[in-house]
Amino acid sequence: MSAYKSDFLHVLAERGFIHQVSEPEALDQLAKSQPITAYIGFDCTAPSLHIGSLLPIMMLHWMQQTGHRPIALMGGGTTRVGDPSGKDESRRILTDEMINQNLIGIRAIFAKFLKFEGAGGNAIMANNADWLNTLNYIDFLRDVGRHFSVNRMLSFDSVKMRLDRQQELSFLEFNYMILQAYDFVELNKRTGCVLQMGGSDQWGNIVNGIDLGRRMSNVQLFALTAPLITTSSGAKMGKTAAGAVWLNADMVSPYDYWQYWRNTEDGDVSRFLKLFTVLPLDEIARLAALQGSEINEAKKVLATEATALVHGRASAEEAAGTARKTFEEGALAESLPTVEISSAELQNLGVLVAFVKAGLVASNGEARRQIKGGGLKVNDATVTDEKMVLTPAALTPEGVIKLSLGKKRHVLIKPQ
Repeated sequence: MSAYKSDFLHVLAERGFIHQVSEPEALDQLAKSQPITAYIGFDCTAPSLHIGSLLPIMMLHWMQQTGHRPIALMGGGTTRVGDPSGKDESRRILTDEMINQNLIGIRAIFAKFLKFEGAGGNAIMANNADWLNTLNYIDFLRDVGRHFSVNRMLSFDSVKMRLDRQQELSFLEFNYMILQAYDFVELNKRTGCVLQMGGSDQWGNIVNGIDLGRRMSNVQLFALTAPLITTSSGAKMGKTAAGAVWLNADMVSPYDYWQYWRNTEDGDVSRFLKLFTVLPLDEIARLAALQGSEINEAKKVLATEATALVHGRASAEEAAGTARKTFEEGALAESLPTVEISSAELQNLGVLVAFVKAGLVASNGEARRQIKGGGLKVNDATVTDEKMVLTPAALTPEGVIKLSLGKKRHVLIKPQ
């Protein structure tokens, strides 16, 4: 059991969100005695967040549920620079228009997990472009840069890994940790924020901010990081053959999202129920105790609860119903994801191209590999010939062609 006295840290610890905390006793005491403000930073490099961002979003959610004030900090400014942590190559630079467009898509996701000011809550959505984009370089060097030792910056993992591998690290990216530290100090000034949370790879960057806060403002700030999530088999969370699992419905359908969680490895069910649903812990313990094939029931609960948080309860129930019809009753469910193609295309559609179009595989080469392993089916019949061509003759009585990858992923091709 967690030894924390504050609801906030107790809940995070019980559910598996805590990897490291700076000065845990002092933070625990503070969170027990008054509402605190904490933030997590999110980049705006894409029009949606993906499953990798779900863990930090859930941390902000629980923070608000236990009586505190969360800040989702959008990196409108830092996205113009790029975070070198764990990356070998520089990120492509986005225009301000692209960043602002991405922000709109990302904002919609947070509203599902947090109650913002103006919507009956106290959560804040901030954007570091508000203070970073107008900085005067000479003033910034004098007021902030003088507190940073290059010797120390060179010892941080994010920089060291690049240099050890002889990968180029631009001066632009080298500045990233200074800007992130400055964000923390600026949010403290603007909102009284005392805690920054993030993944365990952010520890060095967050500690920099704590240090800068002490030097510039003589304030005590705190760090809390979550474990980086990999699956039981060691795979990175949130990646599939078809690419990242996005949270926006127009990028990954609620049904595919549900399927992603349904395919969780047995060893991860209990941990993922704690991290990615809001079910009570005693209910999770009951589900986690299921053995043998019954574990599939727990996976369905995980899939439905996780999908309900992002896409709403109705979409989650519909996805569960579609899966039940497709797998347990063998019916062709109308609500399977559908890709429309022109009738002309269907006169002579190569099977490899069809599976790429459906988004079930990323390339023709991958489709070939799946065929060799018996992984692709057309209308429930295993594909054995990579030169197979789909024509109107393949249409089912419902007027569609069902493409399947393995037992779990299905897409309907429908001519217009």
